[in-house]
Amino acid sequence: MSKAILTNVRCFAVGVDLTSQSNKIELSSEVEDKDATNYGSGGWKEVLGGLGSAELSGEGQWEAGDTTKVDDASWSQLGGVGPWSVSANNGAAVGDLAYFMGALRSDYTLFDAVGEIAPWSGTAKSASPLVRGQFAHPPGTARTATGTGTGLNLGAVIAGKRLHAALHVLSASGTTPSITARVESAPDNTFAAPTTRLTFAAATAPGGQLLRTAGTAITDTWWRIAWTISGTTPSFLFVSSLGIQ
Repeated sequence: MSKAILTNVRCFAVGVDLTSQSNKIELSSEVEDKDATNYGSGGWKEVLGGLGSAELSGEGQWEAGDTTKVDDASWSQLGGVGPWSVSANNGAAVGDLAYFMGALRSDYTLFDAVGEIAPWSGTAKSASPLVRGQFAHPPGTARTATGTGTGLNLGAVIAGKRLHAALHVLSASGTTPSITARVESAPDNTFAAPTTRLTFAAATAPGGQLLRTAGTAITDTWWRIAWTISGTTPSFLFVSSLGIQ
């Protein structure tokens, strides 16, 4: 990607799309520097990398009234941990760059002076690694039947690394609708005999889940999201992100 003006940062917080209710999203990460200076350091400070952490802060226009609005979502999420996915100034299409993590919704601020557009601001602090990956399913494509997504060439997972997966169910309609999403891998893009690596819990309403593999090596290089849908006239909007960290 080349230099860009920020006009389309998509933000998915657990089970809500905050894109049209936010005008600033900021993501930061850091690793603690631990002082390891000793008498053999030659008069220079030595440091070692300690614990990593990340933080996502956002702000925008306050709205309330149903679960798709920032106020309803913020109150229900406050103090809880769930997945957050942010696009890198793109539309969150399959293959677009994504940053995601499990995060604690740690604070929420609202309102301002008379005459101002009602604002909100809030922070989510990492409860799992911040992952740089790709979107595996877009937000605007409704799914009404069992299916599979487009494959992504994310590469193999070496020992000690993990495949991380985030699922954001944004809407669910129909009679007793249910969706069970899973992550599949394969050695090539044909997915002739895919292997299921992760399976999310069945979802019947908006919400979010985050899973990761066990840390053992996986030689498959192609990955995709797949789903099983049941119910009477079911329809789901959902977003998924995949990445190796």
